[in-house]
Amino acid sequence: MSTRLSVVMIAKNAADLLPDCLASVSWADEIVLLDSGSSDGTVELARSLGAQVYINTDWQGYGVQRQRAQDYATGDYVLMIDTDERVTPELALSLRQALAAPKEGAIYSIARRNYFLGRFMRHSGWYPDRVMRLYPRLGYRYNNNLVHESLDAKGAQIIELTGDLLHLTCRDFSGFQQKQLAYATAWAQERHQKGKKTSLMSIFGHTLGAFVKTLLLRGGVLDGKQGWLLAVVNAQYTFNKYTELWALSRGYSERV
Repeated sequence: MSTRLSVVMIAKNAADLLPDCLASVSWADEIVLLDSGSSDGTVELARSLGAQVYINTDWQGYGVQRQRAQDYATGDYVLMIDTDERVTPELALSLRQALAAPKEGAIYSIARRNYFLGRFMRHSGWYPDRVMRLYPRLGYRYNNNLVHESLDAKGAQIIELTGDLLHLTCRDFSGFQQKQLAYATAWAQERHQKGKKTSLMSIFGHTLGAFVKTLLLRGGVLDGKQGWLLAVVNAQYTFNKYTELWALSRGYSERV
């Protein structure tokens, strides 16, 4: 009996991204999309393109929403992707080969090639940027993190697939910045709820460290102008995370 694949994704206002995304995985046995309250026709478009669409607007973070989406799947294996990602033909072939003879209990990692201001980055910590996305549906679940959610791998064997997952990380800088700020806020709120604190020295130390790590340690300088700009963006993101945590712990920012 062949191994059935469920492609699973969460979405909100992604109508402009869906056609290319869904086309890249049209060969899957089923596509499950969980919408969190779109107003741009995402739901209707996804259904017209063959996806099984569900809606849940009770947003409790990326980890919870991904697991809700996975719970609707019926395949033997899950391929979890985002609406701003595309499976390349090389990756599709690698996925099919893995599913033809899956290794029991193993999780498969995929290299993401991230797009930033007109360029798919080759360094800067943004490539190969391996993520665990193909796994047995009944064996693994997502954690409850508000942001930077991850699959609970439970010490599983990780097998690297060939081929890339194209990730349109930053097509629009303004939108990207807004998303980064939302991530930073969620990160700080999550740690504040756990009683974590930080200091001014830590804020600036982490900020400088993020810049140096991206530009030098991760080879961002080899990505040209975009590498320099990304180093600054990563430093800014780090500054926002730790400053928000600092403000929350002192009552200078709104608590959750």
